[in-house]
Amino acid sequence: MYVDLGAIPQSVGNSPELVVPRRYRYDWALFVDWCTACDYRSLPAHPSVLAEFLDDHPAADGTQRRRVAAINAVHTGAGLPAPGRAETIRQLLNMTRTDRLARVGERVAQVVPRLPVTGWPGGLFGRRDALILALAAAGLSFEEIARLRRTDITAERDALVVKAGEGWVRVTAESGVEPVAVYRNWVEVLGFLDRYPSTKLLAGRLDKGASLSAFADSARRDEQPLFTPIDRWGHTPFNPTPLTGHSIAALTRAHLTGHAPVHKRPPARQPPTKSHESAPAPVVADVELDQGYYDRGIAARHNAHTDLTDVTDILDGIEDEADKLLADLLAILDHPDDIE
Repeated sequence: MYVDLGAIPQSVGNSPELVVPRRYRYDWALFVDWCTACDYRSLPAHPSVLAEFLDDHPAADGTQRRRVAAINAVHTGAGLPAPGRAETIRQLLNMTRTDRLARVGERVAQVVPRLPVTGWPGGLFGRRDALILALAAAGLSFEEIARLRRTDITAERDALVVKAGEGWVRVTAESGVEPVAVYRNWVEVLGFLDRYPSTKLLAGRLDKGASLSAFADSARRDEQPLFTPIDRWGHTPFNPTPLTGHSIAALTRAHLTGHAPVHKRPPARQPPTKSHESAPAPVVADVELDQGYYDRGIAARHNAHTDLTDVTDILDGIEDEADKLLADLLAILDHPDDIE
């Protein structure tokens, strides 16, 4: 739905203060007369009403665009959402765009089923990119996709309702992709990370092909970006930052042209070495300093070099222990009947 028509008073359309620019008066009067004859409300008008009006009044593309511009201008002047900005209207006015979206939809229907949903890190990238492709095939611009927040998309039976600009786009399975299933695959990942913010645990789950469906309903619906960058290790930003429109465009183009990157498992982390015999000697600048100051600096660096030798090992150990505790807790939650 583009706008909640029930929330806007009926009297708005009959307001004596409504001012219609001179160049739009004829087209607006035509629309108002048609709405009156069909018992539709002219202000605010739902995009479906505008689409029906255009269908009942066939004309050249330029004439139809002028009519939509007139209806949009009156709505905007009255402080209401412009119905002509809905994706359905944009497609009606631009057959080239409609044909292009149809071709994109056909290609997306071929690509999405081949994207992995398990394995690491391929399953992580595959789930995210599949939803991006489904939204792009539905007509959302790359910038609109980049601006999406978790609260901007809702699953309704077999379709997604997505906030795009001032309106809403309904994403259905017409293109051959099941949008709700694709959306749920990504939300499962978000819900898991909301509950267990551990990349290592998520990697273990995806590697085993374990179900994440229990986490879809626990995903937070807030103002965090829906899509974030993912590095080659599978990490997402600690403070969530959205993918840019440029990045989404590049991802979409790569998938549609068959040049998507292959996400291989990162090499295993090598344990830190405790030998410091091969460490390069420090470079000492040729500066004339107080001898006591120089000795104190050397001593401080030597002490720090000695005292902090095991810091990396300690931090790695803490991370491993935390991941083990989370894994044990997850196993308990997955099999509560095993607890006596």
